[in-house]
Amino acid sequence: MSSTKEPLLNTYDLRALSDEHSAHNYHPLPIVISEAEGAWVTDVEGNRYLDMLAAYSAVNFGHRHPRLIEAAERQLGRVTLVSRAFDHDQFGPFVAELAELAGKDMVLPMNSGAEAVETALKTARKWGYEVKGVPAEQANIVTFEGNFHGRTTTIVSFSTDPDARNSYGPFTPGFRTVPYGDVAALRDAVDENTVGVLIEPIQGEAGVNVPPSGFLTAVREICGDSLMIADEIQSGLGRTGTTFAVEHENVVPDIYILGKALGGGILPISAVVADKDILGVFKPGQHGSTFGGNPLACAIAREVIAMLKTGEFQERSRTLGAHLHERLGRLPSHQVREVRGRGLWAGVELNGKARPVSEKLMERGVLAKETHETTLRLAPPLVVTQEDLDWALDHLEAVLTEL
Repeated sequence: MSSTKEPLLNTYDLRALSDEHSAHNYHPLPIVISEAEGAWVTDVEGNRYLDMLAAYSAVNFGHRHPRLIEAAERQLGRVTLVSRAFDHDQFGPFVAELAELAGKDMVLPMNSGAEAVETALKTARKWGYEVKGVPAEQANIVTFEGNFHGRTTTIVSFSTDPDARNSYGPFTPGFRTVPYGDVAALRDAVDENTVGVLIEPIQGEAGVNVPPSGFLTAVREICGDSLMIADEIQSGLGRTGTTFAVEHENVVPDIYILGKALGGGILPISAVVADKDILGVFKPGQHGSTFGGNPLACAIAREVIAMLKTGEFQERSRTLGAHLHERLGRLPSHQVREVRGRGLWAGVELNGKARPVSEKLMERGVLAKETHETTLRLAPPLVVTQEDLDWALDHLEAVLTEL
């Protein structure tokens, strides 16, 4: 019996296939990854690179973490999907454990981050009409300039990024957008028909923008009888040195939106987490998802939650994050205009374009990515060692010196 093996393709061939047959909605670095483990990835030619992006926080726990792979393999041998037409033995424990981690009562699981944001928006509106008593069709939700919450039509309706928004209208009404960090503007925007304020505790896509000290506390106070909705899809689950980024101001939102790292870098799973008086507005048939809360994703997410409960990864992010920011703060001001971020998350604002820097870093074996032309984003897996982190930062310093 003969068998044919698929021919091995090199980077050039594989990228040519992508260019020919894939919509050009991304501008990736010219690398094709074939293997990964921990904080390191390997391309199809066998070259190794330190991952300093961690799939925008989806790989917080490193590539193929043994505990997460074991959880996935264990569940793969049992059951992977039943839809929500039936219960499965991972679902109840998952929602209970995630609710406990967030200090809330209930969880509504979805798949992608954008789905979770859409679910939170629907939750806020439904709650506003049925609990707060907002007149029909009059609910508004306040958002912030520079936001990034996903790519769906409703979400880009309140985006201020032309690339995310242009040519996708007509847009969904019911949103008011104010400057990020502007307490007075937020106070003016909130009225009796406001059902929610949607905020990223740190704006990732905008360049790792950290709000002014006290802003999250002010948002909590201004919300009043409206819902504070914290999009912790990128900032949550250990990235900033705490389980949730709002903890840096001891703020507790009404709704958490979670995703990315919740799936352990293996499967997408997202969630809206809130108390019963909020998520209790849903009745059977009013919202759903075939794959939301599937057995395989729940099993992986349960292991993620167990790993976070030890505090080990939050502590790694705090300690290594302090070292990261100390090193970045020493970069010469004629090369670097500003460094922003918390924990193992930084936006390095350059005095020139960031794309050439990311390309030069790739040539040296370090993977990072630009955003908004002049910002280099750094978000290594929380399992990165200080030795590897310093190696990457040495290369960053060298690249900036060369340019």
